Amino acid sequence: MLGDGERELGGSVLGDQLPKDSLAHSGMRSPTHPPPWLWQKGIPSRAPQGHPGLAPPRCGGQASKPVFLESLGLRAQGRRFPGAHAFPGDEEVGVQEVPEKPASGRLGPGRSQPLPGAPEDVGDAAGFGPSVGSFRLTPVPRKAAPEPSRSGSSTVTQGPRGVRQLAAKGCGVRVSAPFPGRPAGDERIRRVVGAVIGDVGRRLGFCPPTSFLRIPRQRSGLRSLKGGRPVPAPDYRSVLSISDEAARVRALNEHLSTRSYVQGFALSQADVDAFRQLSGPPADAQLFHVARWFRHVAAILGSPRAPAPPRGLQASRGRRTQPPWSPPAGSEPCQLRLYNSLTRRKDVFVPQDGRRVTWYCCGPTVYDASHMGHARSYISFDILRRVLRDYFKFDVFYCMNITDIDDKIIKRARQNYLFEQYREKQPQAVQLLEDVRAALQPFSAKLRETSDPDKRQMLERLERAVRLAAEPLEEPARRGLAGAELDGRVQVLLEEAKDLLSDWLDSMHGSEVSDNSIFSKLPKFWEAEFHKDMEALNVLPPDVLTRVSEYVPEIVDFVQKIVDNGYGYVSNGSVYFDTVKFANSEGHCYGKLVPEAVGDQKALQEGEGDLSVSAERLSEKRSPSDFALWKASKPGEPSWPCPWGKGRPGWHIECSAMAGTLLGASVDLHGGGFDLRFPHHDNELAQSEAYFENDCWVRYFLHTGHLTIAGCKMSKSLKNFVTIKDALKKHSARQLRLAFLMHSWKDALDYSANTMESALQYEKLLNEFFLNVKDLLRAPVEVAGQFEKWEDKETELNESFYDKKAAVHEALCDNVDTRTVLEEMRALVGQCNHYMAARKAARRRPNRTLLESIARYLTHMLKIFGAIEEESSLGFPIGGPGTSLNLEPTVMPYLQVLSEFREGVRRVAREHRVPEVLQLSDALRDDVLPELGVRFEDHEGLPTVVKLVDRDTLLREREEKKRAEEEKRRKKEEAARKRQEQEAARLAKMKVPPSEMFLSESDKYSKFDENGLPTHDMEGKELSKGQAKKLKKLFEAQEKLHKEYLQLVQNGSVP
Repeated sequence: MLGDGERELGGSVLGDQLPKDSLAHSGMRSPTHPPPWLWQKGIPSRAPQGHPGLAPPRCGGQASKPVFLESLGLRAQGRRFPGAHAFPGDEEVGVQEVPEKPASGRLGPGRSQPLPGAPEDVGDAAGFGPSVGSFRLTPVPRKAAPEPSRSGSSTVTQGPRGVRQLAAKGCGVRVSAPFPGRPAGDERIRRVVGAVIGDVGRRLGFCPPTSFLRIPRQRSGLRSLKGGRPVPAPDYRSVLSISDEAARVRALNEHLSTRSYVQGFALSQADVDAFRQLSGPPADAQLFHVARWFRHVAAILGSPRAPAPPRGLQASRGRRTQPPWSPPAGSEPCQLRLYNSLTRRKDVFVPQDGRRVTWYCCGPTVYDASHMGHARSYISFDILRRVLRDYFKFDVFYCMNITDIDDKIIKRARQNYLFEQYREKQPQAVQLLEDVRAALQPFSAKLRETSDPDKRQMLERLERAVRLAAEPLEEPARRGLAGAELDGRVQVLLEEAKDLLSDWLDSMHGSEVSDNSIFSKLPKFWEAEFHKDMEALNVLPPDVLTRVSEYVPEIVDFVQKIVDNGYGYVSNGSVYFDTVKFANSEGHCYGKLVPEAVGDQKALQEGEGDLSVSAERLSEKRSPSDFALWKASKPGEPSWPCPWGKGRPGWHIECSAMAGTLLGASVDLHGGGFDLRFPHHDNELAQSEAYFENDCWVRYFLHTGHLTIAGCKMSKSLKNFVTIKDALKKHSARQLRLAFLMHSWKDALDYSANTMESALQYEKLLNEFFLNVKDLLRAPVEVAGQFEKWEDKETELNESFYDKKAAVHEALCDNVDTRTVLEEMRALVGQCNHYMAARKAARRRPNRTLLESIARYLTHMLKIFGAIEEESSLGFPIGGPGTSLNLEPTVMPYLQVLSEFREGVRRVAREHRVPEVLQLSDALRDDVLPELGVRFEDHEGLPTVVKLVDRDTLLREREEKKRAEEEKRRKKEEAARKRQEQEAARLAKMKVPPSEMFLSESDKYSKFDENGLPTHDMEGKELSKGQAKKLKKLFEAQEKLHKEYLQLVQNGSVP
């Protein structure tokens, strides 16, 4: 055992506490089995010559290389090994820059001698650690050497600044180094260090007492003094944070050069962590710090993969140290994946510029009312945009266009203008009938040529409606009658034949329309209606909105550059895109989205527009797959000046030019409807990549699924669509959004009664949960009372809560799978309802803090999806979006007072048995309060629950309740009627004697026996035994029934 003064030297363990392998690599034996010359009692001042661990002594001469302080194990850095003990007097020492010694000869005063290579572990045995750089011998006058002590071979004296000096007797070497807080008479230290220093001195060839080793001071945290300036060293934290192993080992070597790492058993957790990351010592000789440190730590811990040492006493001083710690393994975080139409798979979403996302979305062509097909796309993209922005915290820049120049707009604007002129002329009945007959001729021809069954059915329906409206007008017109009734029939025919007459008028006079304002009036009106519909649906407005009519100059420049790049050509005043040349160019590909559709002439012609598919226009193309970038305007079309003559933009070029102008050469996201993939989006890609000369104009293409109406294809051209305004008359914007959330954004969605009923039930489930939680939170409770002890039920619910949150996150990462998200939320609400019901059955209040956390989380998610407006902090808001007055905190105190008063009245009425008062109380609950949007829920033994609900919802619930009660009453009456009929039939059957029951069946049997049983069939053949047996059983059953009847008659019980 070590004495009080023999514990540690320089933070390392001496004597028997040193690791066994600390000297193995230098050829010296372990201190636990010390060589006789070093550890035997009365340590001699000389080591025996030829000791295997020491080289022969040298005198004078130039050293082959300087010896680093670390190689002697001398401690020279104040930043101790984490876990080592600090003592008073610990000093921080560093490198002293001294001149080189002469090439040969003895040292004179003021000269220095680089130390030659010495056994590494001589210093280790003395308890020194590594230092930060090289040190040198400096000769001093003989009088400067301290006298040896009488009690041993070394002496300890007090040097400058409290640094103790030790000198070895007879070796001519003196050392200045920090020996922290040891008494001057520490015999063990003097003996060990004296022997070591003496041996070092003899190896260096010095004669006593001419020189001593000097270790000057250095500031903490420095690894060297380079040019007099400190250089900061890396710490363990930075080393462990390096992922590359080679770089981590180099940094560790640099760090170890600044501190002691021969620490015995007193290792820090940082050493353990760094050690566990290595598989073995480095092979590079330059990394000798790591190699020595690794061997010393391995001597204590074993291999890097070995288990950590047991807790307890881990240092020779008997002090407890912290056990090893390892970070948790953790799990790989989910990555957001989006279904990319360019690859037809879910790809990891990686924006090009950090968290910033550029998104271009194809907007509507505004020539008619917005319909549910528009709602399908823009609500779905609104949900995706909100999730990216509010959940995944991307900085989304959302750009959308308005197509206000298009063949459909031009044609519809002309038709509306010509029809209004025709209506203003107030045609007479005869003239109107003639014009309708004239318009029916080309219309009928068009009907005969139509092969599409859906379109043909629509045209037939229109023709039938026109003929039915014309019939009541033909006879009065032939007779020349007039009057208000005739005028009314004229107006009816005008409305029914509007489309037919408009098309006919346009074919005759469309080329005469030349005023550009006519073509701008229509899209302005419908664009305004579109924005109103989007606001009503709670769809966020775009960050920037572009209109084709405002970007014509940019479109012209865009087309010109495509021509200059060699991918466009001018033909008869129009400009076309050369798809063949583009597809054959290196680095380009035409038809990335739908390659199988390339060459589909029907799709290509629909993309060109109704006014651009004439034989003349088709002959202008080099290839049938080429499409128009710029169209030469014909009479009756709007036009703008350009280098190729007056014309107008093509359909596809508008998106490329506007998106390229605002978003640059590459866009993160591009969205649109599924039906826009080809040719519109494929043509966008081709012309944009031809302009920018790249192959990555869009990184991710998103396409929303089709919308059907009760299983049928929705089409505005087929008159088979539901406008957004009509849909909002039946259901709220939240209900429509929930219906979309319950389906994948990229899949087809059927807008039907079943779909909306599912959305209504989901909304009701969530709303009831929110109302129940609000009622729970309104209950008065002390501040400390709101925090209750959690039992097993609360713990289970909380674990389920976190499981559901994790599942929601995974679903959102999986292509923003809102359908799965809503199912997880439904399951969570179901578990909460079950928990609340169990607590209510036990007459205990649920844990309000836990339920509030769940309710707020659900509210937060619904806000992200756009199903809850920002004004609400918990649950669905009352009063609708944009309501400045928050009704709940305003009126709830009064309703609570009313509820308590009503409860008291009901209690008194029960006690005094006054049913009229109870009926009035029920009428208040069922008839009066629902009209005000208030619901009272009575529960036996519990306070009345007060809920604020939308008035229309309550009235609808009341009507549904009445219908359910009426249906229940009707079914009950129907069941009673059937029972009466069955009873009457059974009684009538009972009245018939068994001998007469078969006699009425003369069409089946011809002969009977004396009891009335049939013996022969109609043909006179005798009945088989099986038939006779069956009839016998029926006879016996009837005989039993008849006896029961006679008994009832006897008892007077027959009705």
